Amino acid sequence: MAFDDEWSQIKADTTNTRLNQLDGGGSGGGGGAGAPDLKTAPAEKRAAAQAIREILEPDTKTAGGHADASTTAAKTEFAGWQTASALKTVEETWTGQVKMLLGRLGGEKAALSGSGLSYQAQELRTRDGFVPLLPRPKE
Repeated sequence: MAFDDEWSQIKADTTNTRLNQLDGGGSGGGGGAGAPDLKTAPAEKRAAAQAIREILEPDTKTAGGHADASTTAAKTEFAGWQTASALKTVEETWTGQVKMLLGRLGGEKAALSGSGLSYQAQELRTRDGFVPLLPRPKE
């Protein structure tokens, strides 16, 4: 089979792609007659950010501090033993993990608090992208 014949056959067998409408199943895409794809729940996000700020962060700091105090007391009791140096390693690891967890909680809190602004900013950028396509008023 010659290349041109084979290429014609491949093109004939290929499914056409249509980007201007949803597929027959109604999934994916946007702008169809169905329900909107993107949903956001600002009140729930604010509540989650508030729970992080008022419950999780303070409780994590308290738990981290309690463990540090207990480990420091145990290190003192085992001074001169290898156990004391092992407890020092445990304490350093624990402190690092508590800081990392607090950092992640802070990041999640910021993301939850800022997501509404992010959606709004994206909507404005999208709108601004269409402005050059609008007809100009006649003078």
